[in-house]
Amino acid sequence: MKGIVDRFEGEFVVIEIDGVTKDITKSDVDNNVKPGDSVCLVDGIWITDQAETKSRTKEIAYLMDNVWED
Repeated sequence: MKGIVDRFEGEFVVIEIDGVTKDITKSDVDNNVKPGDSVCLVDGIWITDQAETKSRTKEIAYLMDNVWED
């Protein structure tokens, strides 16, 4: 299962999974996960998918550059 971390709220991490946000308890999420990270569920713990996160970051930067282009 894969998702994207939206934000942290108290004892929960809000993760978007298949277009739906779900509240996941912090104890089920790796301590290194940050908002905006692509994550995957491995052995019951959500961990950062480094390759997917890097790819999404590049894509977002590219899109932002094109939006602000004169």
